[in-house]
Amino acid sequence: MTQPRTIEDLRSEVDQINRDLLRLLSQRGAVVAQIGHAKTQEGRPNHYDPAREEQQLKELEALNEGPFTTAAVKAIFKEIFKASLDLEESNDKKQLLVSRKVKSDDTVLDIDGVRIGGDAPPIIIAGPCSIESEEQMEQTAAFLAGKGIKILRGGAYKPRTSPYGFQGMGVDGLILGSRVAKEQGMLFITEVMDTRDVEIVAEHADILQVGARNMHNFALLREVGRARRPVLLKRGLSATIEEWLYAAEYILSEGNPEVILCERGIRTYEKWTRNTLDLSAVALAKQETHLPVIVDVTHAAGRRDLLIPLAKAALAVGADGIHVEVHPSPATALSDNEQQLDFAGYDRFIGALSAQLKQPVSV
Repeated sequence: MTQPRTIEDLRSEVDQINRDLLRLLSQRGAVVAQIGHAKTQEGRPNHYDPAREEQQLKELEALNEGPFTTAAVKAIFKEIFKASLDLEESNDKKQLLVSRKVKSDDTVLDIDGVRIGGDAPPIIIAGPCSIESEEQMEQTAAFLAGKGIKILRGGAYKPRTSPYGFQGMGVDGLILGSRVAKEQGMLFITEVMDTRDVEIVAEHADILQVGARNMHNFALLREVGRARRPVLLKRGLSATIEEWLYAAEYILSEGNPEVILCERGIRTYEKWTRNTLDLSAVALAKQETHLPVIVDVTHAAGRRDLLIPLAKAALAVGADGIHVEVHPSPATALSDNEQQLDFAGYDRFIGALSAQLKQPVSV
């Protein structure tokens, strides 16, 4: 008479089956990875094939003899299919140049002695929204240089919601902004909006800015990547963090590693502020990428009364600098006059941040 098998014997058999299943799953995974590679070579970006999945499930249902129910078998194999799809897609993904997996150390830009990122003290980028006149720019540059600011901003080309708003001085603005910055020993940063203007803007500016409305302008991103000038890339009005980082990838992929990410607030349902400052994006970008990250507090809220607390919060979360708009007479500014600081307002602003900036500031 045959002795009944002990629990230990049965468990040993289950353990062996587990090992066999794992070996077969690994074998299946290897084949799936080859399929994913073949799809990529054929230019088929969508790895998921619902018709193929349904066909496999029907075949398994027909073959199932128990003791597992059909529902249980389907649930098990759906998990296997999901893991296989993840494997296909992960093997297809190239490591991004912006990622810390490619470069673990912080990227530190050194632009004519002005260091941005890494262990460098947080920087301040300041200046008017638009370049409007020689007097305006000379006054602003002289004032900010006297406060120790090394990067002067000013828009020569202005993207405006209304086609009838002031659009900037164009090339004359570039020449003016570059001249007054050099006279004060400052760097000049300005926005470039069109691929046709990259060459002329790069001739006059030390840093090229890609604005929020152009973050998805991939032709422009490639062009500034080829310009061999540092680039400040603002996050789009409604862009996800992933889209923002992929936009930076366009620039790096053209051989330009000198990219500064700029969080400037995103559009939400909120009406009390112009935009909603996403500080989690700053922390995530610092964690996931090696690039410097600064915060444009002016556009983040569109309110002068919130600039100091937002800047303090940005520096507390790890931002490498602050971008703020300053104008001799905001009330008469030709653009964004509600959110720019006058000189006295800037003194209060910078004084409130002095402890976090890790360097003496003139007020």
